[in-house]
Amino acid sequence: MRKITAWTAIAVAGMTMGIATGMTAAQAPGAGWATLDGTPPLVIAHRGASGLRPEHTLAAYELALEQGADIIEPDLQMSRDGVLIVRHDPYLSSSTDVADRPEFADRRAERFGREDWWVADFTAAELQSLFARQTMEDRSDAHDDRHRVLSFEALLDFVEARQAECGCRVAIEPEVKLPAQYAALGLDPLPALIAALDARGLNAADAPVIVQSFDPEFLRRLDAVSDVRLAMLYSGPDEADANAGGLTLEEIAAFADGVGPYKANLMTPDGDSTGYVEAAHAAGLVVHTWTVRDDRAPLVGETVEDELRALYALGVDGVFTDFPATAMRVRAQMSE
Repeated sequence: MRKITAWTAIAVAGMTMGIATGMTAAQAPGAGWATLDGTPPLVIAHRGASGLRPEHTLAAYELALEQGADIIEPDLQMSRDGVLIVRHDPYLSSSTDVADRPEFADRRAERFGREDWWVADFTAAELQSLFARQTMEDRSDAHDDRHRVLSFEALLDFVEARQAECGCRVAIEPEVKLPAQYAALGLDPLPALIAALDARGLNAADAPVIVQSFDPEFLRRLDAVSDVRLAMLYSGPDEADANAGGLTLEEIAAFADGVGPYKANLMTPDGDSTGYVEAAHAAGLVVHTWTVRDDRAPLVGETVEDELRALYALGVDGVFTDFPATAMRVRAQMSE
């Protein structure tokens, strides 16, 4: 069983995660939050402030922290030489300038039914020579080609520098992408992740780190060799490779400390609870849901603020968002 009872401060704001207080989702936030431990829900910067800056860039992470985000999220892929790289997709054309780089023209290859340039075919040095671009066509491209692709080590350097500046702890919630596929290529991300955490003193239960993945076997392997906190991602029961392997919440609680469900699993379009959050809390699991976006239709209500209020009132312990400032503002309003 994971160690649930000692969730120490992990966020810039010094918030904590701890033992369930017995509050229910029906309680008004002003009288006490319905989170697992009764503290305010955490705002998690999804790929940084990715609604306003190219995702997974230092600029996106810097802006997220300036806006007050409690946690920043890096997605982790593996380079050809076994280095953890901060990218969401295993291909590069949609998020970098790789297609405009003639020196890499011959790296285009077909995998998984897609022709593209793939992270696993580049060295870390080559990947870090690329510039990042906005991935969504309806968002501003003003910051395209200005910020380099990051390695996980570079992000951790940034985190350490920021902590030295602010005298605070900067929490991270890295997602390890496609660990089984990378392991099949001889690029198992687990040793690289453990080494990176060990080098920074972050391979511990009280570190400001939560490692997430859609792969339950990877999390089980990690649980066997590390006390770092873990979160099982979950898209839905019918989503292949994203349904938590069909495991129950009680089975997940045997190796993880939290779950990361897609928000539609938590409530109906009318805003009624499906019971998922309550069941996860009963199993001792925190709930970090994804993804709230100011420029996308809300799950419930007419505005993103409506959606955030509904999720906060439901009792989620954290919300992934591309626009941390909005999530921070709504949380502050509900705290009054």
